[in-house]
Amino acid sequence: MQASGIPFQETGFFSGLIRDYLDQVPHLAPFYGRYPTLEAFRDQMGEKAGHYPAAHREVLHQVLSEQYASLQVSAATREHLENLRNPNAFTVVTGHQLNLFTGPLYFLYKILTTIKLASQLREEYPEAHFVPVYWMGSEDHDFDEVNHFNFRGKEIRWNRPTGGAVGRMDTNGLDAVFEQFSKDLGPGTHAAYLKDLFSSAYLQQPNMAAATRYLVNELFGDLGLVILDADDPRLKALFVPHMEQDLFGNLGQRTVSESITRLNALSGQYRIQVSPRELNFFYLKDGFRERLVPHAGGFGVMESDIRFGAEALREELHSHPERFSPNVVTRPLYQEFLLPNLCYVGGGGELAYWLELREYFAQSGVPFPMLLLRNSALVASAKQQRKAEKLGLQLKALFRDPDSLVEQRVREISEIPIDFGPQRRHLTEQFEALYRLAEQTDKSFLGAVRAEEARQLKGLDRLEKRLLKAQKRKLSDEVERIRLLRESLFPQGGLQERNRNFSEFYLELGPTLREGLLEAFDPMAGEFTLLVYEP
Repeated sequence: MQASGIPFQETGFFSGLIRDYLDQVPHLAPFYGRYPTLEAFRDQMGEKAGHYPAAHREVLHQVLSEQYASLQVSAATREHLENLRNPNAFTVVTGHQLNLFTGPLYFLYKILTTIKLASQLREEYPEAHFVPVYWMGSEDHDFDEVNHFNFRGKEIRWNRPTGGAVGRMDTNGLDAVFEQFSKDLGPGTHAAYLKDLFSSAYLQQPNMAAATRYLVNELFGDLGLVILDADDPRLKALFVPHMEQDLFGNLGQRTVSESITRLNALSGQYRIQVSPRELNFFYLKDGFRERLVPHAGGFGVMESDIRFGAEALREELHSHPERFSPNVVTRPLYQEFLLPNLCYVGGGGELAYWLELREYFAQSGVPFPMLLLRNSALVASAKQQRKAEKLGLQLKALFRDPDSLVEQRVREISEIPIDFGPQRRHLTEQFEALYRLAEQTDKSFLGAVRAEEARQLKGLDRLEKRLLKAQKRKLSDEVERIRLLRESLFPQGGLQERNRNFSEFYLELGPTLREGLLEAFDPMAGEFTLLVYEP
């Protein structure tokens, strides 16, 4: 595979907030701790070591050991599980929902970035242990976001009644999905592997949490990845003091709202990703996950008749902490409280909401992790690269807006110059003489000259656009090839990684896909990876 890169800031697919973060603009510094560099990890380790109780390691090890009991555990993962008990062991983490068959490609990219980062840290700091962790979003209840994936332009969807945390949902009905997917895959060695992987995960595991754990372990276990499902009463019990701070003191709402106000004051262009609620927890039971809300001087649960007084809720919290599920504001704190973590690896949208949370962490007494934008990739075949070259384009050029890309290319290849710049300059020079004349008469004539100049310049603009449109029609074959090539690499105009599933590329490349991505990714390079393969 041939790899190259393009700075994230030049792709046109990242928000102003994330571009400013990557550029480390000074006014954003108060919203994060340390910017992720290899050197900065030393201080991050020192800070985390001073704020992470040894008792957490033992509970974490016990829970993970039980969660791995039914899996084949690689030597690398087993070593990481044991290392987590040592005071000089730290994690780097990414998290994601339980997407069916991993969902879009970036599911893999997040995990591979995390694994590669842990490897780089082990080389830089051999005296410490670094464990890559995938935090399962098992408590999320947005089933419509995870119940499908795309394969060769077709949506593979699991239709079933929804309700409650996705991780607790059984896998009934996925046999029909498997039958359809198997037909679409067709024959072949790589197809057989994918069929077996899907079947073993979703037809032989009892629920979505177990299925996803199996699937991710099969894909990345040999690289030492540790998979954690934090939907566990022992882990929730450790977090009870912080739950109380939010439920009875509204700490999350107060601190995050203040941070949002400060971010808005910096730039009206920054898009706020999440807004805190007065209560930032859900009430969770099997088949049921609904928001906790203030109600009649006490607490209530949305879409139910469940009500609590203050003392009753406190008693429920201490007796059944597993019934309280963090939302998007409190989940990051839960993660960092439970793990000896140094860095969170996420996409642009995730990092944007993490930047709202630093003050919440500070007042909670939990170290804020470094935030690393995950690696992204555009995977193209050598055939697609050759098509681009025949069109006089580099793959990097295809990141541009399709209309501006086509316009630029038509201007370049048109036999007729489509640039009225010389005519505009000539017209401007002609009007300069009229302006000199106007200076010798009244203001009404000067205004008329200005208006006429503006009218004629606009006329030239209209003529240039009409000429460009005519040349697009004349060069329609070339234009269509450009559009088709871009659409094949940017489905529906968006990033490939947000649309296509890894199985499409695995059919062609097999294990080479993962190894090529892992080799090409450099977590701290700040570049979007372009990866070209020869089938």
